[in-house]
Amino acid sequence: MNIRWFGTLALSIVTVSALAQDFPSKPITFVVPFAAGGPTDTVARQLAESMRKHLNNVAIVVDNASGAGGTIGANKVARATPDGHTLLVWHIGMASTPALYRKLPFKPLDDFEYLGIINDVPMTLVGKPQLPANTYRDFENYIRANQGKLNLGHAGLGSASHICGLMWQYAVKLDKSMATVAYRGTAPAMNDLIAGTIDVMCDQTTNTTQQIEAGRIKAFAVTTAKPLADHPLLKHYPTLQEMGLRDFNLTIWHGLYAPKGTPAPVLQKLNEALRAALRDPEFVQKQKALGAIVPAANDRRVTPEGHKAFVANEINKLKAVIDAAGQYAD
Repeated sequence: MNIRWFGTLALSIVTVSALAQDFPSKPITFVVPFAAGGPTDTVARQLAESMRKHLNNVAIVVDNASGAGGTIGANKVARATPDGHTLLVWHIGMASTPALYRKLPFKPLDDFEYLGIINDVPMTLVGKPQLPANTYRDFENYIRANQGKLNLGHAGLGSASHICGLMWQYAVKLDKSMATVAYRGTAPAMNDLIAGTIDVMCDQTTNTTQQIEAGRIKAFAVTTAKPLADHPLLKHYPTLQEMGLRDFNLTIWHGLYAPKGTPAPVLQKLNEALRAALRDPEFVQKQKALGAIVPAANDRRVTPEGHKAFVANEINKLKAVIDAAGQYAD
């Protein structure tokens, strides 16, 4: 046996073991690829508060690296030091960007370590308070009667709000697509919707519920296959399927990711902390209040392997929707 090789291997094992034992050795950063105040930002901050309890109460800070539909922040994590101290909280964009971007600076299935799904979030079709419609049927009729005159806001190419808007317009078969207005996150888009600068948005319940309840915006429908019967506010709104959009079912999920090459023991610690957070009654209740659903302990997607397999399937599914809409980025 090569003694030098054996010694190098032993040292490597000891180093990795020590790294895992000492982890986390400094504050952890959750990179959110959208502006502060948006739905993904809200999820990240609530998750950080719960996960830190299971990581020696280390500080977990949120870094809002917005732009380019989330790809700037995602690429920042893909290129970060793979020691577990820089993580990505992202939604369906992990699956939609491969079809949307011709020159994506990272490969979703190759450049990240998958840690698990955080939640599932229904979407709501909402409009500015000045819209004359109060029901979904009146809303759709109003949109059809004013084709070419109204606009739809979203958080950037590939964002959840962008994908939902594409799917809805495709499903209702408008003669003229609505003009779209892209923002660097849903928080600024929501501000403009409240102000009446934009007309329509399809956004996550984590961003719309409080605004609907306060009467700042109008809600017309939810995007889930079944009504949200357990939600005190959103149970009053129909699903798009009920309104005649056959097979319309869109739920936005969020996941947690580390840079490729992060040591396996560190990944295990992070996954354990994530799973503990998903069982935290306080986190679950906060998510429920926003209309989000935390996956059950036996949901395969909370495992790294199940998470990655799920995203691979979502990439294929969303490619068909995006190709049909024909909207791409350079």
